[in-house]
Amino acid sequence: MQAEKSDSLDSTGDHSLTGTELPRIKGAIPGPRSRAWVDRLVQRECPAITARRSRRAMALGLADHDPPVWVQARGSNVLDADGNLFVDLTAGFGVASIGHAHPRLVAAARHQVGLLPHAMGDTFFDPQRVRLLESISALTGMERTILGSSGSDAVEAAIKTARIATGRDKILAFRGGYHGLSFGALAATSFLSQQIRAPFSGQLGHHVQHATFGGSLPPLAEFAAVLVEPLQGRGGMNVPPRGWLAHLASTAKDAGALLILDEVFTGFGRTGSWFAFQAEGVRPDIICLGKGMSAGFPISACVGTAAVMDAWGASTGQAIHTQTFLGNPLGSAMALATIDVLREQDLPARAARLGSWLREELMSIPGVVQVKGRGLMLGAVLNGHRPMRPAAAPRKGAGTNIALSASRYLLEHGFMVLPCGEDADILGITPPLTITKEQLSSALSTLADFLDSCT
Repeated sequence: MQAEKSDSLDSTGDHSLTGTELPRIKGAIPGPRSRAWVDRLVQRECPAITARRSRRAMALGLADHDPPVWVQARGSNVLDADGNLFVDLTAGFGVASIGHAHPRLVAAARHQVGLLPHAMGDTFFDPQRVRLLESISALTGMERTILGSSGSDAVEAAIKTARIATGRDKILAFRGGYHGLSFGALAATSFLSQQIRAPFSGQLGHHVQHATFGGSLPPLAEFAAVLVEPLQGRGGMNVPPRGWLAHLASTAKDAGALLILDEVFTGFGRTGSWFAFQAEGVRPDIICLGKGMSAGFPISACVGTAAVMDAWGASTGQAIHTQTFLGNPLGSAMALATIDVLREQDLPARAARLGSWLREELMSIPGVVQVKGRGLMLGAVLNGHRPMRPAAAPRKGAGTNIALSASRYLLEHGFMVLPCGEDADILGITPPLTITKEQLSSALSTLADFLDSCT
């Protein structure tokens, strides 16, 4: 009976959400319904997962800092279990490229799930998978794709491809880079290495070498591939010097190493072009895609040239790389719908225009000292040396990390943002590509109020 009563806690869904609304906050964050859900969660979920919610709390010296619990999302809005309405400036980790629950996406998902929600990986396939592969090829100019379920899947497929194609083992990756947390991807990830790599160092291979992002390169003659984000996301919205990626591409080619671009975050319009490599004038051998590819379903792609991908050869009856949900029909249908919306609304170009405007607006706010990134993948560096008056702090006991403090203040005023960078000292702004200027302007005004209170 108690469980039945608790399950009514998510009954605040408002199906009239437009997705373009400004925040409406009813009370403290989190409210009692969200707290009740968190209490249930911590009883059953591995603490290594659930405890992530306390990272910001620990940094700010706060003992009680649970998150709001999402029950509905539409466009750029998220509704929590307590009826609070937020503007999502994270796009759900960059996933909601066309906004949350876009009508076209929902219609495609409903149709497909009633028709065929699952096929059989590499054994039996459906037409949606073929259509998606064709669409990816047309968008990227690359001929072959291995589908997966996550960004890590795509990265691991790319690393395997490099081994198959070159016969070499070594991978060059970069400091501050984030490629995922499954073992193959984790070996290449440098971001927060002491926290997320060190516990598993005895089980990781030693085939990955890390260089400075945007810096000089070691000799590549022994390397199978160079793996790099064209713009580091979690690492701090770091953009390499102009021409560095082109130099990287030519150096790798001369050494017989492949260039793998991890565009899991940057792809599908996020940085102002369909893919970041296009704006750089670089032709990689392989790109890794995910996140905004389907605007909500776990699906990814390792995409490469025929010359590289055909090194896998034809199957001899037993696939040496596959998974149960490879080319899932539901995910394929949702990805196709997402691509259609991105194309019809020209959202990559909108991200470029809106991102340029947003950068200028951010830089006009006293206390914003730098804006990093490109398109709608931006990071605001805040003046962290200003003393914070206790009365101005978001909550009693706030610490000195101004980006973390700002993110909490924004959350309590209805805007969801995430810090990024190795020290979580940069305010990341990666909203849906459909977000309105009015929603962004309201967020900017709230940020300005916070920074003004810190002087």
